[in-house]
Amino acid sequence: MREDDLRQMIGRVKRGSLSRRGFVTRMVALGMTAPMATQLLAIAGAGSAQAQAGSIPAYTPTRRGGGGALRILYWQASTLLNPHFAVGTTNQESSRVFYEPLAGWATDGTLVPILAAEIPSIENGGLREDGRAVTWKLKRGVKWHDGQDFTADDVVFTWEYARNPANATTTSGSYRDVNVVKVDSHTVRVEFERPTPFWADAFVASAGCIIPQHLFSGFVGATARDAPTNLRPVGTGPYRFVSFAPGDNLIGALNPTYHGENRPYFDTIEVKGGGDAVSAARAVLQTGDFDYAWNLQVEDELLVRLEAANRGRVNIVDGGNIEFVQLNVTDPNREVDGERSHISTQHPAFRDPAVRQAMALLIDRNALQQFIYGRGGPATANFLNNPPRFNSTNLRHEFNVQRANEILDAAGWVRGRDGVRAKDGVRLSFVYQTSVNAPRQRTQAIYRQAAQRAGINLDLKSVTASVFFSADVANPDTFPKFYADMQMYTTTMPQADPQRFMNQYVSWEVSQRANNWQGRNIVRWRNEEYDNIFRQAENELDPVKRAEMFIRLNDLIVGSNHIIPLVKRPLVSASLRNLRPVLSAWDNTHWLLSDWFREG
Repeated sequence: MREDDLRQMIGRVKRGSLSRRGFVTRMVALGMTAPMATQLLAIAGAGSAQAQAGSIPAYTPTRRGGGGALRILYWQASTLLNPHFAVGTTNQESSRVFYEPLAGWATDGTLVPILAAEIPSIENGGLREDGRAVTWKLKRGVKWHDGQDFTADDVVFTWEYARNPANATTTSGSYRDVNVVKVDSHTVRVEFERPTPFWADAFVASAGCIIPQHLFSGFVGATARDAPTNLRPVGTGPYRFVSFAPGDNLIGALNPTYHGENRPYFDTIEVKGGGDAVSAARAVLQTGDFDYAWNLQVEDELLVRLEAANRGRVNIVDGGNIEFVQLNVTDPNREVDGERSHISTQHPAFRDPAVRQAMALLIDRNALQQFIYGRGGPATANFLNNPPRFNSTNLRHEFNVQRANEILDAAGWVRGRDGVRAKDGVRLSFVYQTSVNAPRQRTQAIYRQAAQRAGINLDLKSVTASVFFSADVANPDTFPKFYADMQMYTTTMPQADPQRFMNQYVSWEVSQRANNWQGRNIVRWRNEEYDNIFRQAENELDPVKRAEMFIRLNDLIVGSNHIIPLVKRPLVSASLRNLRPVLSAWDNTHWLLSDWFREG
């Protein structure tokens, strides 16, 4: 379909001369999936709250509680419970047990109201047609866990808290460029300086959890990290805080005043941390000791064998997460003002494009898919893989040791007596770190073997997951500090829109001491063209043009070879056969805990 024809059809939906169902039917006939067609309408401002909410699995509880204990196993343990300080997915997940946003993302990429009374649209007056404002109506009668009323004041305060640079929040990028106005006690308006297609960022999903003004207002700036509620949360969610042992487990109990009718189903919830992915899989699929196990980064062959016990099932939900390797832009072995990997330095070897190109040729992605990840890791050349309209067709991945040797030879990197290449006193010997996890250690070994054949030495380093993904600013082994030459992990895409996902490479998000290593640009790559296109995409209301911009952003960062995509990471988890979790690849696992239930 031509771009002009698509715009005209979306315009007809907005004017009411074409139904949404008719639009989706036509798009499906042209090869687009129904969820993507629905999301295209939502991004263009032609979605509806009814259509969006309809993606939730049917669940009609007749009473609150009675479901006993829900036991969830996270082999990476959480260390804090403030969603705006959360570094790493596990801290986001644990915070989401207690805190809620105005809306969340369902697995089909549509928005579902949580603390909001409805999803804003042009039809209900929530969205301005020029893309410069969105008005949220809040649910009435919602209580904080301590009995205080939830109001618009809490939403405005959350905006002020998250955007305050003295607080150094991880969510600041969602709030610093917007203005939030209290309209009345249960209505807020988010205003944008320019047309903003991705209006569902502030107060939505993992970055959008609302915190209580009356408990956090006394802890800002220098005292922000001292707030008791950083470890003892008081939220609006379906479970109230009972206890928390950082690095171990947290326990919650049913919230008797929860705003969801006859929800939640379970009386208590335990989120246990620690161990490893294999033991987590066994604890559900083999022994049945836990109801649900998160993020099973386990060889697929083992999962298939464990499923044969018929106690549980493996859940695979496709999304935008990606396992990838980062090549440090900066020098991790040089200190500037007491800071390693300082933004003013350059990596002595990776500053050479030839070295980075060779590194991209030395990892066999097909082998990773075939022998390690299986269903849980299709090989990919792209960083941005979903939703499909944002997927680049311009890149291909290649495993070619001979070509890597030719490139390094031509660039003047000469093998020494020990077989390791060097040039101008710089050796191609790198520290390659990741978290402790069997598939990652196997990936490291595969990479090192191929690198040796090209005259490159990789010193493998494995860091305990609870340390690698922690928010401990004093620990040198956390991934945001990146005090190594190379590192590997999965980065998550928590929205069905790539804007926040792709801001990981804008220059103003560099992770450094000045922001307590809370910046999202961990690799510290900076590119003027990337910055400019990203800024344009933030304000482009035409969905087709905007998709083209994000494809270009993907091609720029991947083409630099400072990041090397390996495999796509659909959400792979395990649950007992009678558990019915409501999962989404575009939001936290706990995004709708209120609707989890058990059959039979």
